[in-house]
Amino acid sequence: MDASRAARYSTRSHGIVAVMRLSIWPGAGQPYDAILETARHGEETGWDAVYIADHFMPNAGPGVDVRRPVLEATALVAALGAAVPRVRIGTLVLGNTYRHPAVVANLAATLDRITGGRFVLGVGAGWQVNEHEQYGIELPPTKQLLDRFVEALQVLHGLLRSPVTNFDGAYYRITEAVNEPKPVQEPLPILIGAKGEKRMLGVVARYADLWNAWGTPELIAHKMKVLDDHCARIGRDPSEIDRTAQALTVVDAEVPDMGDRPVIGGSRARLADTIAEYQAIGLDELIVPDALLGTGADRLRAMDTILSLAR
Repeated sequence: MDASRAARYSTRSHGIVAVMRLSIWPGAGQPYDAILETARHGEETGWDAVYIADHFMPNAGPGVDVRRPVLEATALVAALGAAVPRVRIGTLVLGNTYRHPAVVANLAATLDRITGGRFVLGVGAGWQVNEHEQYGIELPPTKQLLDRFVEALQVLHGLLRSPVTNFDGAYYRITEAVNEPKPVQEPLPILIGAKGEKRMLGVVARYADLWNAWGTPELIAHKMKVLDDHCARIGRDPSEIDRTAQALTVVDAEVPDMGDRPVIGGSRARLADTIAEYQAIGLDELIVPDALLGTGADRLRAMDTILSLAR
């Protein structure tokens, strides 16, 4: 990890997190003005980053209106990067099946230029079935999906970090490929969203600068130990990988049942305790989705409360 990246992104010192970063995740299924308001408020009040998910429609399920509008992630990140000048801007995460990794590398370098070196390239293997079905995008079986993702990560590393890249894989082939201009950051940080302990956390150990997963402190602590074990097997210092996590967050309200999605908060005291638990396990960055924070002024007040409890 170079000095500039360490200064900007890493909060680790000998495995201990000095100050856990706090970032906001506005849902892309709302008007751009609302997303921009959230991002600007986060910037003005001391939040560290704004993340955007990569989906084209809501995930199909009981009671879900899949026709609800959703804004495209890369265009949204570019707009926020130009309009909000301090915080990091990241994708959480780009689905690999939607774009060729060489195109993603070019996109990422451009976004890092737009933001003046504040972009975080979050990537994942891809998963949402109804998007693939409606748009005619192949969603292969799991092994092939993950094999393809590993190849994509090799392409991304090459094009973002080397002058010229050649790669001849089962799914991707690039020949004497260039990607100019390069990102401002050296290297541009790659975040991998992953939860699978047998293979995917091994992929994180090999290719990620940041790791992300959903989970309560107990679950994230367990996954972090698995990630450390994968790092030990390949001889990588686990402190080189920042650990980020999120859970749906409730402020001053009853905690709803959100199925398999983790939910934290309720009372301020309970939320403060949980935030402290994340920091105690060594989490580098807690990402807060805005889905349960209300709208308008209520959302901004909830953000202020969360920030005060985290600091």
